[in-house]
Amino acid sequence: MTSISRALGDRLPGGWLLAALGALVVAWAPPASAHPHVWVTVETTVLYQGGAITGLQHKWTFDDMYTAMAIQGLDTNGDGDYSREELKELAQVNIDGLSEFGYFTVAKLGKAAIKVKLPVDYYLDYKEGALSLHFTLPFEQPVLADAPDFNFAVFDETFFIAFDFAADNPVKLSAGAPQNCHANIGIPENELAELQKLNESFGGQLTAGDQNMGMGMGYAKTVTLDCKKS
Repeated sequence: MTSISRALGDRLPGGWLLAALGALVVAWAPPASAHPHVWVTVETTVLYQGGAITGLQHKWTFDDMYTAMAIQGLDTNGDGDYSREELKELAQVNIDGLSEFGYFTVAKLGKAAIKVKLPVDYYLDYKEGALSLHFTLPFEQPVLADAPDFNFAVFDETFFIAFDFAADNPVKLSAGAPQNCHANIGIPENELAELQKLNESFGGQLTAGDQNMGMGMGYAKTVTLDCKKS
């Protein structure tokens, strides 16, 4: 099964099959032809405590088609709404399955991966026709708040799922963050250079543009923190 069909669960309570996510990915498609089947809008809060970064708090909002499939049969009281309690079992399925794929989150200090603990405070909510998964990934070891090379990305390397950050205020810093820090979002310079070379090799026919160029080709947008010394 694909990462998505396993991570988000094959079957919902009541026996409803997630047909939209049940396809198999037989092989990795070339970047020029790869395309996503599920779209997820990401909002993330970088968590601070005691002068250190302690984890990431995610909110993933799913596209309309996936939302419509996922909520089928879950309005158990028939009131036309979907409470956290009604979505509780699906939230657990999601979190259990996502563990195999590292929660599609890669946090690093420079090039060294930051290990995370099991997610906490996870739940699903349904608002204005959209299903959102909320969860917190605590770090095994805190990272100094002003570490110059902290970065993270949210992506599916197969590009079966397209993760992209929300257009407005996608990355927040929690209480306790240094006042002189802010988040930058973009494709790392080394990956952008590789992408530009690949574009040249295709005669410039791939997606053009600046740091948004990579999204249609499976390139992850990476968040870095800019903390200026006072």
